[in-house]
Amino acid sequence: MRAADADTRMLSVSRKDRGAILLAGRARAPVYWWVDGRFTTSRYYADSLPGWVQSFNARRSAERFAGRAWTLLLSPAAYAEPDSARYENGGQDFVFPHRFPADPGETARAFRLFPWMDSLTLAFALEGAQALGLGARARPDLLAISLSTTDAIGHAFGPDSRELHDHLLRLDRWLSWFMDALAKSVPADRTLLVLTADHGVQSFPERSAGHGRVSLDDLVASVQGADFDSGLLSADTAALRDRGVKPDSLATALAARAARRPGVSRVYTSASLRSSPADDPEAQLWRRTIPSGYGWLICASLRPGFVWSPPDQLIAQHGTTAPADIEVPIAFLGRGIRSAVIHRPVRTVDIAPTLAALLGLQPSEPLDGVPLPEILPLH
Repeated sequence: MRAADADTRMLSVSRKDRGAILLAGRARAPVYWWVDGRFTTSRYYADSLPGWVQSFNARRSAERFAGRAWTLLLSPAAYAEPDSARYENGGQDFVFPHRFPADPGETARAFRLFPWMDSLTLAFALEGAQALGLGARARPDLLAISLSTTDAIGHAFGPDSRELHDHLLRLDRWLSWFMDALAKSVPADRTLLVLTADHGVQSFPERSAGHGRVSLDDLVASVQGADFDSGLLSADTAALRDRGVKPDSLATALAARAARRPGVSRVYTSASLRSSPADDPEAQLWRRTIPSGYGWLICASLRPGFVWSPPDQLIAQHGTTAPADIEVPIAFLGRGIRSAVIHRPVRTVDIAPTLAALLGLQPSEPLDGVPLPEILPLH
């Protein structure tokens, strides 16, 4: 967009730093995220906060919730989920109502864990869009919003919880308010909305017999400088060679140990991943995930119902290759886009080239995705 129009205006907002930063890429644009009661940025983007951000922060909106409670939006009978799962929220405060801390400062720090964080993020995004004049020109501008409270509540209470159900009911209403409010500045027929998610989430394994948590922490401890996250055991293979350790032999030994863990379905070393057939879906996902030249020893996949997690870490998790973790919806709403529900697999990386095609833009570098023909106008 900026290559085609240097005057393109942009704003990226999130509760999470990475949620805001990744949506802007390396563009030096207004990018803001939430830290302990206020929206801020880094000096990569700006040396100081503009007046509209300072004014928004000065209202101390989160602190006003001190001592209040998160209660159900609807009657309890409207929720099919039980409110008695003791593994939710780390075994603490898992029954409605959930109270904000009495201290305003503590409330500001805990605010990201309550539904109203998304409401505040939308209010901040709307105020920023108006302050920056997004959509007021004859050419396209970009507003990127990451609503991350679904992630926080999903991890704490799980996708099958009454808490997540209630949060999504509220979020649906807040999105409706936001779209109506935005339409007062930028008519709806001049607005293109795209909605998706960065990942799914699995149910708590404690909900069902035969499911569980899998940890390889003991294998990590046996390799100096190793790190493990979501099925990938990383290591500085060059440093291992300098110490006289053969990474391939070490990886083979670790893979054999990992493969014996309950819940582990497949384990790959660098050699076995390269030789895996093209129709192996687990290997295909890992080949797409691990960058060329990255130092690693083994990667592994789990059977459905198992998650990567220490046994005492009672949170809902994602990060496996299970469909519940990687399947997300993608929705487009805008002038010229037909009303339809399409059931075929696409990828979130298809969004960018689709938007580029809609805007008549040529991407400035190769993209992984492809334009979605269902979204593009018929010719």
